[in-house]
Amino acid sequence: MSLLEQFDAAMFDIYRRAKEEAGYNASLFLQMLTARKGLATAKQLINAKKPSDGYTHLYERGHLELTVEAMVTENPRWHVLFTADELVRARKRLIEYGYQPRMP
Repeated sequence: MSLLEQFDAAMFDIYRRAKEEAGYNASLFLQMLTARKGLATAKQLINAKKPSDGYTHLYERGHLELTVEAMVTENPRWHVLFTADELVRARKRLIEYGYQPRMP
């Protein structure tokens, strides 16, 4: 399985986990994943000027670990798929919302 296929699977996994662990059905996120795949979806969300509604819903439920930003920031395997600016932006957004990303 290629790195992009692994990333797609990881993105679908955080959708599933958000539903199971946080009680959040991220239907728009699922639509984005289905239409655009994981990397394009992640880049769109990370590069947005403000956090997505899904990010906000997960924040309100105390589950920022289930956001795209956390998944990308906390797993060095994905770092090669993103620019340095995107990684900084994702980490900064998490910290602004009181979440300290775990670093391996």
